[in-house]
Amino acid sequence: MTERVTINSRGVITIPAKLRNAFGLKANDELILETVDQGLLLRPSVSVPIEIYSEERIAEFTGDDQAIGQLLPREQ
Repeated sequence: MTERVTINSRGVITIPAKLRNAFGLKANDELILETVDQGLLLRPSVSVPIEIYSEERIAEFTGDDQAIGQLLPREQ
C-alpha cells in the first residue's frame, strides 16, 4: 500500500487512517524512523515496562537465598 503524505512546518506527518487501522496504530503509539538503502523506514516501536526495585522489593528476592542454595546443584 502506497500513500502520499506531507510534512508540515513543525515536521509532523499525518499517517492516513486506513494505514493506521491496517497496522493497529493509535494516538501516542511510538514509532521508529530509520534510514535504509531505499530511503526512510517507519515501524512500530516495542516498549517493555520495567520495574525499579525498592529496598523492600530487593529484600524479598534475597531473603530466601539460603533455601535457594539448597535447591541448586552443587559444583563438582
